[in-house]
This record gives sequence, C-alpha cells and structure tokens, in this order.
Amino acid sequence: MLDQYTAPDHRRSALVTIDVQRDTLDGQPLEVPGTSAALPQLVRALESFRARALPVVHVVRIYRRDGSNVDLCRRALLERGAPLLLAGSAGSQLAGSLLPSPEIVLDAERLLAGELQAIGEREWIMYKPRWGALFGTPLEAHLHSLGVTTLVIAGCNFPNCPRTTIYEASERDLRLVVLADALSGLYPRGREELDRIGVWVTDTDSYLRVVEE
Repeated sequence: MLDQYTAPDHRRSALVTIDVQRDTLDGQPLEVPGTSAALPQLVRALESFRARALPVVHVVRIYRRDGSNVDLCRRALLERGAPLLLAGSAGSQLAGSLLPSPEIVLDAERLLAGELQAIGEREWIMYKPRWGALFGTPLEAHLHSLGVTTLVIAGCNFPNCPRTTIYEASERDLRLVVLADALSGLYPRGREELDRIGVWVTDTDSYLRVVEE
C-alpha cells in the first residue's frame, strides 16, 4: 500500500537497469530466462526516461580475467574457464537495444576503478562488485547529486541483483518502482514482499500512462 512516504516522485526519478548484458540473454553463457523477453518493455521505459530528460544508470557486472573480483559462488566456474562477463569481452557489453549509439562499448578499466561512464547527457554505465548496486559503488552519491528520490528498477534476475538493490535502496529511504514485465525472474511471493515494503510493482504500460499523461 503506497502512501505519502512511499509514493514515487516521477519528476525526481532515475531508471536503474541491472545486468542486462549480452551474456545474460537467450542462448548465451549466463542465460537468465526471461531477460530477452523483458527487453522490449525495458526499452520503452528507457526511451521515456530519455525523452523526459531524466537520469538513467545501467548497472553491470564485469569479471577480471584473473578472477580477482569474482564473487565466491562463481569463482570455481571462472577458474574452469566459463566465459562469463569477462572484461573486454563481447558478452560483457550492454544488450544492444539499450545503447543510445551502437558504437558504445564498456570502458572496463574505468568502470572497475569505480568511475561512472557517461554514454549520454543524463545516462551512465556503472560497475557493481557484488549483488547490490549500492554496495561499494558511487551510486548513492551520484543519485544524491542529481536530486533523485525515486528509483525505477528493471533488468535481469530479480532473486539476485535487483532484489538486493531494492532492499539497499529501501534502507536509504529511496522510493521504489519495479517494472514487473521489464524484469526477469520476478515470482509471486517476491512481488507480495515488495508490496509490503512500499514498492510500487507495476507493468510498463501502466507506469508510462501515469508518467506521460
């Protein structure tokens, strides 16, 4: 149930896309079911944010080839040679439909060093070292500098990185919107739990009708 404390402020919103990288798409080494299917809705939301000149942050995972920054649950996979989200690889790149220009590639070293990579006037790519986008990253300070109070979340695999990011953002008193059809892996119990912590879970059409009317 939304109230005056949890209702989104659409004029002070940022879109956060999470892990929508080529390796997570259908048929790829880290395929996450539903991510490719969610892309058209995510792109529609992204186009709306660009048209309204609101900020967008694309959050990505990048693994160093020596495995030094790989989370423990995937370290053995990388050591066995699994080609997952490797720095400089084609698979680590953002899904092509998210890019404002097709020639854009991730600047892996800058991102791994904790810098934001600008790819548009109010659009950036950011590396996160673990599940949550607010852990060990400049995201909180960046959002604060932009006056953002509301995050709109979309992307890849709700049970892991999006879920962690949502709870980290809630802990920081950010208002939250989840675009259910632009997010892979969302299940009914998770949707109920988000509703209980004041997250507006909606579909892209309903969201766009509200913000563009």
